[in-house]
Amino acid sequence: MDYLKTVVPSQLISERGSNLVVINIGSANIRIGLAQQDTPFNIPHCVARRTSQLPKRNVKDQMLNSQVTTAQHVERERAYDTIASLLKIPFLDEELANNSFPRKMGRVDGYNLQNNRKDIAFSWTDVYEKEPTSSLASGSESVSSMDKGMNESLGQPESTDTKEFKSNERKFREFIYGEEALRISPTGPYCLHRPIRRGHFNVSQHYSVQQVLEDLYAIWDWILTDKLHIPLSERNLYSAILVVPETFDNREIKEMLSIVLIDLRFSSAVVHQEGLAAVFGNGLSTACIVNIGAQVTSIICLEDGVALPISEKTLPFGGEDISRCLLWTQRHHQTWPQIRTDILTKPMDLIMLNKLKESYCEIKEGEVDAVAVVHSYEDGMPAGSHKTRLTALNVSPMGLFYPKLLVPDVYPPPPRSWYNDYEDMLEDTWHTEFPRRSDMSDGLYPSINVGLSMWDSYPVLPNKPKKEEKVGLAEAITSSILATGRIDLQRKLFCSIQLIGGVALTGGLIPVVEERVLHAIPSNEAIDMVEVLQSRTNPTFVSWKGGAILGILDFGREAWIHHEDWIHNGIHIGSGRKYKDSYFLQAQPMCYINS
Repeated sequence: MDYLKTVVPSQLISERGSNLVVINIGSANIRIGLAQQDTPFNIPHCVARRTSQLPKRNVKDQMLNSQVTTAQHVERERAYDTIASLLKIPFLDEELANNSFPRKMGRVDGYNLQNNRKDIAFSWTDVYEKEPTSSLASGSESVSSMDKGMNESLGQPESTDTKEFKSNERKFREFIYGEEALRISPTGPYCLHRPIRRGHFNVSQHYSVQQVLEDLYAIWDWILTDKLHIPLSERNLYSAILVVPETFDNREIKEMLSIVLIDLRFSSAVVHQEGLAAVFGNGLSTACIVNIGAQVTSIICLEDGVALPISEKTLPFGGEDISRCLLWTQRHHQTWPQIRTDILTKPMDLIMLNKLKESYCEIKEGEVDAVAVVHSYEDGMPAGSHKTRLTALNVSPMGLFYPKLLVPDVYPPPPRSWYNDYEDMLEDTWHTEFPRRSDMSDGLYPSINVGLSMWDSYPVLPNKPKKEEKVGLAEAITSSILATGRIDLQRKLFCSIQLIGGVALTGGLIPVVEERVLHAIPSNEAIDMVEVLQSRTNPTFVSWKGGAILGILDFGREAWIHHEDWIHNGIHIGSGRKYKDSYFLQAQPMCYINS
């Protein structure tokens, strides 16, 4: 510890960070990189697998319920009017009554205050394998061949003789990862897999546990090989830091550890909660971490570097729901072009909506309009551009505080038996005696071959899925902090709120959180101040950065799990002591970070 006080941070990062891979797992994206990097790769967490014939569903979870019921529609309109009253903009019925001739339409071709933002169209992914350069072919012929191949992938016609040549020579890529997988034409022979949804494994009747695990391994292995250039043969020289959101359950964490230590062949690994990593990433020790991700918002309080499980809250909405609400708002106001935008079967449309949300949505009073270029992506055709006026751009982000406006899609949860686990990865439960039974391998998941002794003789435990709150962001933050119990800690936490995740970059969000949390505190509580702290780094990457710091400072201590120990003993390490999340960490590293 004396060494940590005296060493230069850059020297420590250079010494310990070159062989530490930090993996921050999210629902929509995965952030992964070496601990010595300034920022990680931020890659959509998905893979497209080629199918022998065009599937009925080009997206694995396409059959999910995305229809808004009549009751939900009424509640959404009421939420809109409530928000409109707060923001001092017209209500829905007032807007529609005046919409026979769009307001301020002259601004469409006029000066656009936001024209510095680039509305760039995306292109469909070339789904064919690259041809090796032939010594007999000229450069111009190679370029021409590639262009024609691209035209074929886009569904554009070409001459009969070249088409016959292509069918014999060109092959489809078997797997396509990341953003390229999201930009595949719906008519292509691919099925898109998203192994994680809403902060959990995306297990459903269409997506088996075994397939989820195989997809996780395939995506992570591709990133390590193609992005970080760490081949399988060299991974025993590296250690991995798993930074996991609080939404994941014990069994899910164990499965991911097995992927890291057994399938990906890292020499050792450690797991840290995302909230804990966030306080380290910003040089704090006590804070209320509010992580607004793409599909889930999670809240947890930490005191002196220790997570307080009683304060944990999960909200089933995030940035993608704001993007979907943005589309609904524009359609309701009849400002969206007459194009077929379908984010369920065309993930490219969701990419476009996310970019529009990031560029134009902000929270402030008054009417917030902007002129933007909207793109249409029809099956395999080049993108079409449509210049339009987007309106009410301050309404959809307010859905964080009025979740009935967002109407999240309904995702089927994993089977309840999935949550049965006798040993909590993050809580002090290993001294508790549980009844055991020998028939836990009851064939629910016969295709899994984990080969670990810890799966034997599972005991009976009550089903314990993570509880999701049905309240807005301000109420959830207030409830989380008040659950900690001590008035001195509560006051400190209310003045140490930390917003992380991509949505935290939304303009005007911080003052609204401060105001609404202050009003949500009951009048009988002796608390009169709320403050959201500015993030020292990009809120999108703060947990990843904190994971890198944790790995460097805590490297080699007993929290780490080694490859051989995991294979033979599961989470039972050394003298029967289990892995715990933050209890091995002391206050001195906090002093090092803040210095």
